[in-house]
Amino acid sequence: MPQNVRLATERREIESLSPFAALAAHSQGRPREEEPDPVRTCYQRDRDRVLHSKAFRRLKHKTQVFIDPEGDHYRTRLTHSLEVAQVARTIGRALRLNEDLIEAIALAHDVGHTPFGHAGESALDEALQERHARTGETPDRFRHYEQSLRVVDVLSDLNLTHETRAGIDGHSKGRKDLCAHDGEPTSTLEAAVVRVSDRIAYLNHDLDDALRSGLVREVPARFLALGPSHGRRVGAMVEDAITESLDRPAIRLSHGMLGTLNAMKEWLFEEVYTRYPLVYPDIAKARSVVKELFAHYVEPGALPEGYDGVQGAVDYLAGMTDRFAMDVYAHLKLPEAFRARR
Repeated sequence: MPQNVRLATERREIESLSPFAALAAHSQGRPREEEPDPVRTCYQRDRDRVLHSKAFRRLKHKTQVFIDPEGDHYRTRLTHSLEVAQVARTIGRALRLNEDLIEAIALAHDVGHTPFGHAGESALDEALQERHARTGETPDRFRHYEQSLRVVDVLSDLNLTHETRAGIDGHSKGRKDLCAHDGEPTSTLEAAVVRVSDRIAYLNHDLDDALRSGLVREVPARFLALGPSHGRRVGAMVEDAITESLDRPAIRLSHGMLGTLNAMKEWLFEEVYTRYPLVYPDIAKARSVVKELFAHYVEPGALPEGYDGVQGAVDYLAGMTDRFAMDVYAHLKLPEAFRARR
């Protein structure tokens, strides 16, 4: 009897979802074949595996932008992932796409992020490049989306579907402008929804946090035109994406909205992401912590059991939360008497 629940859900997807949607019944499967769940579709199962993983729970203590802020309302990697999932599911539901696949990708897309946000990511990337230049050892770069895929594939061994894994691997844009190509379904349309939603979510919540911190004093007039509040601005972007993408095999934004998103991204890089390390010297200190921990853990015998070599050092360090990284650093660098005063 329970198996009929999953089969009924799969039939409803076939009957009600868009012809452009990824159907659970048509999934390419998993790297290792498994018996289907009697109740949940394969994408529901992916979402649940991510949600219950330790790697996902650790995101609550990983920086989004502001390191150890005074206040409880700043975003973390966990809340960022939840906001991406909410934006993406809203768009996906309106377009009759597979919300379970969307949510699985959105929740997993940042599980490979380092402690201390982008400062930690760039520090680990630099450390790897410097070591590669000296020794030729690999890996020679660190990219959080590649590490996220490694987390779900190897470190957490979640055995997710090929569609969820492809969405995780292709979500990041860095500082590049969002363009029409980013809405093209390189794997699934659901993955494209998450890619666009990630940009919508972080542009708006990073602006919100920058205002809360006092790093910026007001929203530029050209962005206020979207709406007077965080919620209204997110809503305007979501509505534009839905209007431009209805009954189309791609996720589109109007020309004007695409320009606005790219302008907001550049403004945030200039006024927040680039300026923040200059105003708050703790960013430089956090980068030093990451580099010194990496230098320690690549030495023979320094890693805990189960980790080995340069890749092991990357895996162990990238998995740390902010506070665990600081505790380990204090243990390695500070005399015991000083550690007790922390």
